[in-house]
Amino acid sequence: MKLRVLARLVEIQRVLVRHGLDEFVRETHLYRPLRFVFLLSPWTWFERRRRASRGERLRLALEELGPIFVKFGQAVSTRRDLLPPDIAEELAKLQDRVPPFEGRLARETVERAYGRPVGEVFAAFDETPLAAASIAQVHVARFLDGREVIVKVLRPGMREVIDRDLEVMHALAALAATHSAEARRLRVTEIVGEYEKTILDELDLMREAANAAQLRRNFAGMGDLLYVPEVYWDWCRVDVMAMERIHGVQISNMKALREAGANIRLLAENGVKIFFTQVFRHNFFHADMHPGNIFVTLDDPARPKYAAVDFGIVGTLDPRDQHYLAENFMAVFDRDYRRVAVLHVESGWVPADTRVDEMESAIRTVLEPIFNKPLKDISFGTVLLRLFDISRRFDMRIQPQLILLQKTLLNIEGLGRDLYPELDIWQTASPILRQWMGERFSGAAVLRDVRTQLPEVLESLRMMPALVKGAAQRAQDGTLRLQVEARDVAALQREIREDGRRRDAITIGAAILLGGLVWLAVARDPAWPGAALTGLGVAWLWVAWRRRPDR
Repeated sequence: MKLRVLARLVEIQRVLVRHGLDEFVRETHLYRPLRFVFLLSPWTWFERRRRASRGERLRLALEELGPIFVKFGQAVSTRRDLLPPDIAEELAKLQDRVPPFEGRLARETVERAYGRPVGEVFAAFDETPLAAASIAQVHVARFLDGREVIVKVLRPGMREVIDRDLEVMHALAALAATHSAEARRLRVTEIVGEYEKTILDELDLMREAANAAQLRRNFAGMGDLLYVPEVYWDWCRVDVMAMERIHGVQISNMKALREAGANIRLLAENGVKIFFTQVFRHNFFHADMHPGNIFVTLDDPARPKYAAVDFGIVGTLDPRDQHYLAENFMAVFDRDYRRVAVLHVESGWVPADTRVDEMESAIRTVLEPIFNKPLKDISFGTVLLRLFDISRRFDMRIQPQLILLQKTLLNIEGLGRDLYPELDIWQTASPILRQWMGERFSGAAVLRDVRTQLPEVLESLRMMPALVKGAAQRAQDGTLRLQVEARDVAALQREIREDGRRRDAITIGAAILLGGLVWLAVARDPAWPGAALTGLGVAWLWVAWRRRPDR
């Protein structure tokens, strides 16, 4: 382990002890391999701050430790069902009340990025930040033409701080994977790798601006669900971003929402619609939806609208994962637990030899008690713990590519619990997903996919004769070399070697090749059978040639 990593671990331990959090650390066994450090460190006995509440001490420790730890606190703060109220209240302050850096530094960063004085771009620039987060902070400004604008400025020195803490996380993950089978099952090293890509992306505000523009385009014409502010591209740089200022009430300010007469139930239902629309219809979702990033516009309190900010973290899904997730949701909505188990096997999320009936029974035991209950009566903390037990029992591997989605789903659920505890998630989400599934497999969708893929298919067909001719010429010249990995072809090769009927093999290969070429030439059905036959025929001829008697 590098000296810098060890130094950071000691620094983390000192901060935790200074804020009187060492007992929490011992109980979670966070430092079991290094527990002697707690016993030998002098500040364990002398350097304590216990006058503040435990929630405040935890918040202050996370703020002192830096952006990665602040983001952890932000994520946990949305799960009030898992936290004592005093800790949840304090961690909620991390969402938009992180200590700011000096406004003078922000102005200098803006001027350096634009290469000109602030006064040449803005008629006014407020050095007092409107809000401060772990990675950046935002300032209110006004263009020369009078438009209000938000200027987001990256915190100075962020890259160095994050690189150091990522190195610590990688070292701890490697240590855990080496000494813990459970850590290997949870794929902690891959999870840290996914998190590294996510947080490094946040350091590029040009990427965030592009994310905002894409999300705005996706919800064009759907302003009743979500409004995304406009990006001013001429004034966006890697460390500075300018975008339209929105005016609204923060989603966590329930008092203001109620006083304004906002339709809270509609807000809660629309939150679920926005999540499923982003994940399945658009396959592009805001993955940092904690309360500090979500506002409500109240021009019409009976039809309140969401407005989002901070687009540094977004997620997409591989089409295969998207399909399996949708199928899983549908099976859960229909209480088809066997289908859930089968999908987990088909997707490779559990080993292929998993007993489907046993997994079906385990899933039913966890999910059945929570159906037809409002959000307030569902203990998702208990459900998660029991699902973790199932994952261990069936050797379910964590899917790092789904971490962002899981985080977003927990954020949405936490927001919904605070906003409208009577919300029935199942009844709200089911029609949305069913509609998407119906559209996905409709005739129009199939035709659209065919039209999209047709140029590639035609290009492959255009190239096929030349490829076949070249392969046949090389085979005749004795220079053909192919790497064949297909199991059925390998089995055919063993059979040919065992019975020695090489001439028959050559005849069969030629017939397959000819059949494939004829299919490609005259068939009106999809071309893939002909391409497959052609490839198999070439492979067969090559096997026969390799096994001729004179070799």
